[in-house]
Amino acid sequence: MIQAFLERVRSGFSNLPSGVLVPGAIALTCVSITGTLASLRSLGVLERLELTTYDQMMRSRPDRAMSDRLLIVGISEKDIQSQKRFPLSDQTIATALRQLQVHRPRVIGLDLYRDFPYEPGHTELVKQLQQPNVIAITKLADSEDIGVPPPASVPPERVGFNDILTDPDGVVRRSLLYAEADYDHAFAMRVTLAYLKKDGIRPITSKEGHLQLGKSVIPPLEQTDGQYQKLDAAGYQTLLDYQSRQQIAPQVSLTQVLQGKVNPTLIRDRIVLIGTTARSNKDVFVTPYSASDRNTSSTPGVVVHGQAVLALLDSALTGKSVFWFWDEWQELIWLGFWSLLGGTLAWFVRNPFMFGLTGTVTILTLLGIGYGVFLKQGWIPVAVPTLGFGATAVLVVIYRAQQAHRQQQMTMKLLGQNTSPEIATALWQSRDRLLRSGKLPGQKLIATMLLTDIKNFSTISEQMLPENLLEWLNEYLSVITHEVRSRQGIINKFTGDGMLAVFGVPVNRTTPVEISHDAQQAVACAMAMGDRLRELNQNWQLRGLPTIEMRVGIFTGPVVVGSLGGKDRLEYGVIGDSVNIAARLESYEKVRQSDLCRVLIAKETLIHLQDKFVVEAWGPLELKGKRQKVEVYRVLHWAEGSSDELPGPGTSPDDLKNVTKAV
Repeated sequence: MIQAFLERVRSGFSNLPSGVLVPGAIALTCVSITGTLASLRSLGVLERLELTTYDQMMRSRPDRAMSDRLLIVGISEKDIQSQKRFPLSDQTIATALRQLQVHRPRVIGLDLYRDFPYEPGHTELVKQLQQPNVIAITKLADSEDIGVPPPASVPPERVGFNDILTDPDGVVRRSLLYAEADYDHAFAMRVTLAYLKKDGIRPITSKEGHLQLGKSVIPPLEQTDGQYQKLDAAGYQTLLDYQSRQQIAPQVSLTQVLQGKVNPTLIRDRIVLIGTTARSNKDVFVTPYSASDRNTSSTPGVVVHGQAVLALLDSALTGKSVFWFWDEWQELIWLGFWSLLGGTLAWFVRNPFMFGLTGTVTILTLLGIGYGVFLKQGWIPVAVPTLGFGATAVLVVIYRAQQAHRQQQMTMKLLGQNTSPEIATALWQSRDRLLRSGKLPGQKLIATMLLTDIKNFSTISEQMLPENLLEWLNEYLSVITHEVRSRQGIINKFTGDGMLAVFGVPVNRTTPVEISHDAQQAVACAMAMGDRLRELNQNWQLRGLPTIEMRVGIFTGPVVVGSLGGKDRLEYGVIGDSVNIAARLESYEKVRQSDLCRVLIAKETLIHLQDKFVVEAWGPLELKGKRQKVEVYRVLHWAEGSSDELPGPGTSPDDLKNVTKAV
């Protein structure tokens, strides 16, 4: 029976992932997930997820030291209150510029619009703006904004636009260096070039056709660079390489400058950026550092320009590379690799705890690689591969569970008509070993055997037609089989009119309580068989069918269970001397039967009954084939006060004693 099951499994599951089909099933899932995610990514659906991961890595990056090339003069709320006006007068701005120039800064960047005179002091401001190291700003015009012109007294080569690019989620991650406009240089770019002029560094075109500043080539962002998919890449853009979440450079107030209270060393030969830091002016922006709390955290525009200036100076003076990215085909391979790894782990790591642990370690490894590359100025996909890993793993787990369910259904269907559900379950739980070696290994355990036989069955069979005999016998076997299964026993085999039932397999009983429970269930089953047989005889007598008596032998002891037979035929076998003793008890002195269902047990079973049954001692008897005598008892009926509903195996007995009641 088991051999036939193996053949059916091997042929019936040929379309399921096994052997060489396993890599194919994983690969198919991997390709599907990779293709789906790649398509969604190309449509920009997953862009926000990667940008959020980018922000987190930027926030986690170590802060760089405060720059000694830059000073920020912030116009705070307190400065505005002290001047009692905003915009500030030209006289105030002119005074600030004059005070700064005394200490010979290399460049002064004025991040304030001065398109109209704000008297008093306009003439003085014009004079200060004509200084060759002063950079003024303008605002580019577009379809929704007419822009803001620069001060008329400043030549175009000292004017830069101060427009700041934001992504669709409002976060500043990019810097616009050049634009296709009358004033084509960004404010940060003008300030940087003015500073580098003293070092003899001028912008040139690299052999690739990109901007080169000093030791670094700065390629422009393309539409799909990094994890962007639908980037508006107009002009010449680059990722803004933020220096720090903290103060990027010394910062002083406008009032300190006006009062001459600034340390000259903070000004001399430095870039000085002047701009508003007052929140009321609304010149504030969300950056990767503040994206986690956009309601309260934002960065003044002058500081954002300072970040851009320092990033450009780092590239030009130290050779530090700007952010680099993979080509799309490289990112696709990267995504496919992690998806494949997720599917492979889900298939081969079957233990839930180990799978959770392995999966967690793998994802942390992926995140660690992405973060390590980020520290080296590389931006590679992290969030989407993590999603691919998880999605493939989940699908493979679901697929594997579905296949396991189908296999289990097939197993139960193949075995359900030939053996008990318990044996079918045992075979299913050991399916991997069974399919690999073709058999179940032997297992030693303690169980209670119950054998039955019909008295004078040969005589009865001679008096009935075969087809009537089979129907009559099946009616009998169906009734006693129900009693066995209702008490957690299993039917191991039918031997014509006889039957071998076992209580305590295929799950090993490890405690005295469980072993006692099995023995009690077996005896209770035999008592119930007698009651059912009495009902059957009454029914058969009315129908003109033969009435019968039966014998039952019960013994509790060690047995070995497992595959029994050869390659052409296997069955779930229960072997051992315990089976033989139960058989000898059943067949002992067949003529010595005083009731409808004679039940004989040995002392090895009696000690587990715990006074629940009344028994009659037959004494030490010599059973056929046994050298040593066996103490035999006949079970008469339930003890007074006992119930035919036995407690479960988890019920703790008192002491397991030899509590025999002899009648």
